[in-house]
Amino acid sequence: MAVTKLNTHGELIRDRRPGHGMPGELFGRQDVFETDVDVFFHKHWILVGVTADIPEAGDISTVDIGNASILIVRGDNENISIYRNVCRHRGSRLKEAGKSTVGMLVCPYHQWTYDLDGSLKHTTHMGVGFDRTCRGLMPVKTRIVGTHIFVCLTDDAPDDIAMLEETMSPRFAPYDLTHAKVAHETEIVENGNWKLVIENNRECYHCGATHPELTASFLPEDFGFCPDGLSEESQRALDEYQTRNAACVSSWEQDGLLCGTVEKLDPDIATGFRTQRLVIAGNGESQTMDTKVASSRLFSDLNRRDLGDVHLWTHNSWTHVMSDHAVISYIVPLAPDKTLVRTKWLVHEDAVEGIDYTLSALTEVWVATNTQDASLVSINYRGTQDPAYEPGPFSPFTEAYLELFAQWYAARLLAHGV
Repeated sequence: MAVTKLNTHGELIRDRRPGHGMPGELFGRQDVFETDVDVFFHKHWILVGVTADIPEAGDISTVDIGNASILIVRGDNENISIYRNVCRHRGSRLKEAGKSTVGMLVCPYHQWTYDLDGSLKHTTHMGVGFDRTCRGLMPVKTRIVGTHIFVCLTDDAPDDIAMLEETMSPRFAPYDLTHAKVAHETEIVENGNWKLVIENNRECYHCGATHPELTASFLPEDFGFCPDGLSEESQRALDEYQTRNAACVSSWEQDGLLCGTVEKLDPDIATGFRTQRLVIAGNGESQTMDTKVASSRLFSDLNRRDLGDVHLWTHNSWTHVMSDHAVISYIVPLAPDKTLVRTKWLVHEDAVEGIDYTLSALTEVWVATNTQDASLVSINYRGTQDPAYEPGPFSPFTEAYLELFAQWYAARLLAHGV
């Protein structure tokens, strides 16, 4: 009986035809999935939450990432620390995934007790000579950028996170997102591989036919268009977009706002990201159905509503920050065919539901968009696992970022010996 030799993970991605999609095995194989989690979610910087997840001292957000788990803790000094969710006795989980509030962290197995600063405070049956000072919780490398909490689960964390921090801190600064609160959050398990979730987010080829709520405010031309054979109507729309975009950028820059596109997506970059201040359609205020602000209480002390959309991509997240609210999503891979998508809607900490905003107006665009994307990722994943699937060509106009993602993915695997 002939034995079919499986190509290795590295062979599969390096044999990919340039300008074409990835082979189906890179989405469906368990060994590929496990390596992906290790390389891209344990050895690179990933988004795991926002500061508003833990607004008060003693608040904890527990996040599971593959076999790893972390505790995001607001200490008595109001500072945020992150620790491995592993008791220093025999390794028990201290907290289950989700949010909670505690005075101390107590292991449910043998009641080893830790302060919010991670130090071990109390044990029993360990004897008078036991040294608690070397048994504190293990810290996790952390960077907080605006409200975004990034972590890296390896000691050898890529130092180019500094580029993201230097780029995004001044872009987020006018919004003072550390004084925001979570108005709403959702979790969706999409039935597809995490790379397909990211690919879907990085192109708007599909938006016009599948996202009527999003395209009420979103201008897909920002992410590419085909200039060939445009009808008079399409050319007129493109000209109007370019005129409007130029006018908005000029107006924002006169107010001292950073607008230019920054792309750090090259294969030699570990912490890849992209940012741009996007123009909003219609009334130009916010990503809502009427394109006006959903919350009358703007962030910080802002008095201008039409600030566009400060957009940020990383390899596990996407962010939209507007004058009145922010939508921040990040993913956690669960299985080759399962990806958790967490989305949080932030408003000013003093905004009052029912007075300053309604949840329906605040969330309807991205609730609908996330649901639609989940369906698209599911049918895409199932098709890639069909024996008849052959990777097709990317559009050079509207799917250029998928090619960049594939190149970056291959380079990062190679950098980690895969």
